Amino acid sequence: MNQSAVTTPPLTDGVAQALEVTLRGVEELLPRDDWARKLARSETTGQPLRIKLGLDPTAPDIHIGHTVVLNKMRQLQDLGHQVIFLIGDFTTLIGDPSGRNTTRPPLTPEQIKINAETYYTQAAKVLDPARTEIRYNSEWCAPLGSAGMIQLAAKYTVARMMERNDFHQRFTDGSSISLHEFLYPLLQGYDSVALKSDLELGGTDQKFNLLMGRHLQQEYGQEPQCILTMPLLVGLDGVDKMSKSKNNYIGITEDANTMFAKVLSISDTLMWDWYTLLSFKSLAEIAALKAEVAGGRNPKDAKVALAKEITARFHSAAAADAAEQDFINRSKGGVPDEIPEVSLSGAPLGIGALLKQANLAPSTSEASRLIDGGGVRVDGSVVGDRGLKLDAGTYVVQVGKRKFARVTLGA
Repeated sequence: MNQSAVTTPPLTDGVAQALEVTLRGVEELLPRDDWARKLARSETTGQPLRIKLGLDPTAPDIHIGHTVVLNKMRQLQDLGHQVIFLIGDFTTLIGDPSGRNTTRPPLTPEQIKINAETYYTQAAKVLDPARTEIRYNSEWCAPLGSAGMIQLAAKYTVARMMERNDFHQRFTDGSSISLHEFLYPLLQGYDSVALKSDLELGGTDQKFNLLMGRHLQQEYGQEPQCILTMPLLVGLDGVDKMSKSKNNYIGITEDANTMFAKVLSISDTLMWDWYTLLSFKSLAEIAALKAEVAGGRNPKDAKVALAKEITARFHSAAAADAAEQDFINRSKGGVPDEIPEVSLSGAPLGIGALLKQANLAPSTSEASRLIDGGGVRVDGSVVGDRGLKLDAGTYVVQVGKRKFARVTLGA
């Protein structure tokens, strides 16, 4: 946690608690003193603070890495503040250059609309819908027009824009930078002006854009927002940030059994970072659990508890319990309660063809590879012969630890 040395004014118990909640798991809170003053003013006046999170609908689904900032929004929401979930339908037309070494291809309005329709539905699994204001930045960005865009661009210099790390690096490398990319941080900053934001959240890669909001609010005569950056969640591989392109993610719309099993697959070390960033347990509870593991308790117990908490959040407590039992069954070589029913004809049928037709393997050659590796079972017995043919009947076929089908084979 990178906090600059600041002097925080005397705090009431309520403000101190709110500040502690704010700081949990964060990378930076800037300026911390200003945020403490805003909290104190809110406590005195009873006026909730306006807390903004903007997401561009660049893809139709979000993963639990995205929920790190949503969790923080929910924590602040539970303190009584006003949460604004901003869908960047206008800025998506530009494409966020943050962290990019090339120009990001813009999406079409049709793609943006399709993606935006699913964004809030998924975010509502974390946020309280009754206390969330949903906005689209096309509300104020589109009416700016040419004259308004020129006036906005006049409030920042090219020299300052080139201080941004990714722009500076691309310029140094001789990579192209399109002029429209300069508009992105300006428009994100203008969102804060339009919404009169008190605090804006984002990932560590968004710091430049968040600071732009502070600058433009001052330019427009507003009290500048504070900014809060959250760490980027490390994915299942324990190396890179969670990303669909890295295939190290857990989608929040994935089924309960898959979600539970994926959480259990992370390392014991990574588990504690996930607890801090994803769990709603208090820091004291997490510290106590960590101490128990250090004292000899099986770390799997803590990981199961985390897996159940995350699965229950996006499904239900009953689904989390069922996912745990399903995982136990699979670990013991048992059969899950519910598996796909498949009917095939052509008995006797070779095992390779059966696996392909039952969608348990993408091809017969891949089926042969799985058989050679000992990864295929029929009625609990490992298949060791890729030439095996099955007669008419019903079989429970298993591939790996998690793929099952009850195959009824006819003549």
